[in-house]
Amino acid sequence: MDIKDSWSRRAVVYQIYPRSFRDSDGDGVGDLQGIIDKLDYLNDGTEDSLGVETIWLSPVYRSPMRDFGYDISDYCDIDPVFGDLLTFDKLVRETKKRDIHIMMDFVPNHTSDQHPWFVESRKSKKSKRRDWYVWADPKDDGSPPNNWLSVFGGSAWTLDEKTNQYYLHHFLKEQPDLNWRNPAVKEAMFDVLRFWIKRGVSGFRTDAIYHLVEDREMRDDPPNQNYVAGRDDGYEEFVHEFTQGREELFHILEEMCYVLAEKGDKFMVTEAYLDIPGMDKVYHACKNGRIAPLNFNLMMIEWGAAQYREFIDRFEATLAPNEWPNYVIGNHDRKRVVSRVGSEHARLLAILQLTLRGMPFIYYGEEIGMRDGEIPEEKRKDIAGVNRDGARTPMQWDNSPNSGFCEDGVSPWLPLSEDWHRKNVEIEESDPHSILSLYTKLIWHRKKSPALLSGSYRSIESGNGYVFAYLRECKEETLLVILNFDDHDQRVHIDFPKSKVVASTHQNKPGMSIDTTDYALHPYEGLVLSTRI
Repeated sequence: MDIKDSWSRRAVVYQIYPRSFRDSDGDGVGDLQGIIDKLDYLNDGTEDSLGVETIWLSPVYRSPMRDFGYDISDYCDIDPVFGDLLTFDKLVRETKKRDIHIMMDFVPNHTSDQHPWFVESRKSKKSKRRDWYVWADPKDDGSPPNNWLSVFGGSAWTLDEKTNQYYLHHFLKEQPDLNWRNPAVKEAMFDVLRFWIKRGVSGFRTDAIYHLVEDREMRDDPPNQNYVAGRDDGYEEFVHEFTQGREELFHILEEMCYVLAEKGDKFMVTEAYLDIPGMDKVYHACKNGRIAPLNFNLMMIEWGAAQYREFIDRFEATLAPNEWPNYVIGNHDRKRVVSRVGSEHARLLAILQLTLRGMPFIYYGEEIGMRDGEIPEEKRKDIAGVNRDGARTPMQWDNSPNSGFCEDGVSPWLPLSEDWHRKNVEIEESDPHSILSLYTKLIWHRKKSPALLSGSYRSIESGNGYVFAYLRECKEETLLVILNFDDHDQRVHIDFPKSKVVASTHQNKPGMSIDTTDYALHPYEGLVLSTRI
């Protein structure tokens, strides 16, 4: 089918961190049945539900859980903590009833050190799967082969004393890197994609893609001349010239495109924190438009109307017709939006994200304004040492004990965020001015708006440097979006037909007619105006 008719062109993606969404069996850990139990919240076909049509599941594969599922010991099974394959099949059936697509987290760079492939690989240098992973001899003094670093700190090499060779791991030592230059590895991983597609999955979010291939000659990464010691765990001490984004990666992505096209309408996004030229390389690797790089830049650029406009304009200008944009403002590896920028800013970002072209990604709980939890040291779980626990606390459903995540008397795997009794689904569903009401309004309006689904994007002058304004246009309608990035009232002077408000940051102006030739926006106010009555 033509990629322009794909479900991915209409999708609002809701990321579920399964162990934190809903516990159905009383062990304090979220699971697949818990997700099934809450599908009607996500989309029951009415405008009382959130309205999302795609869910992305963070890893649910069988795993020792050293990195919460990103260390996989069996790619074709479900970890018992989440359920089993029969429960997964039930999830697929229930999502299809609600016209919800499933995207799986795909982790191709590394396995668990307990995966049968690695257990076999490390037995001896003559093992039939030795070259399924990246092995290298020590230097003459016994030290690692080169200066490559792990993202989580220290050397990216660990010595296997039995065979006296080092194996590569860009992350934890329990996550050995696969050797993607081996055709057998490549085909085995493509078969993983086929396995889940056959089970009903519509797409994938592919983890750590830029680490997939390293320099053949294993040359040292050059020093980073701009590195400031003490700012991180040392990973940025070197420029990762020989360990990230190697040319062979893009040929592998091209092959993945064809695997996705084998069984109809499938789509993939890839994880790497890239600037526009970097994203452009990923887009260009896939000529059929079935792979797109995740765009994290809105999480990192300086707050301000001019900065956001400049980035979005540049990004849009690079995209070919079959290259579909996306915008991420929160995920399981970064502080939550409200903790990062504040509640009023979060409302403005919701309007921005859900009115831009492309595929918006919503991290569970962002729609109710969840904050990072304060996790006491003795209760921390993130052994990688970068303390991402605060952004992974249990979903806040209601005012019952444990906020409805798990039953009373059960200890959730992480403590709830302190504001759970003020910020939860039950409270916000009954408040027409809540951030949940805003998200719901925007998502449902997006479904019905030709301009938001398929219209063009064009930024315009607002007459005020603190205000970002743009048009979404198609034959049927034109939408004007105006966003005040400042903490003071700001006037705009925009020549636009008198129009009605279809959404506003605080949901207090529905249907109001606005004259934008001279209009004062409140601090951090955003409005969506439509010419279609």
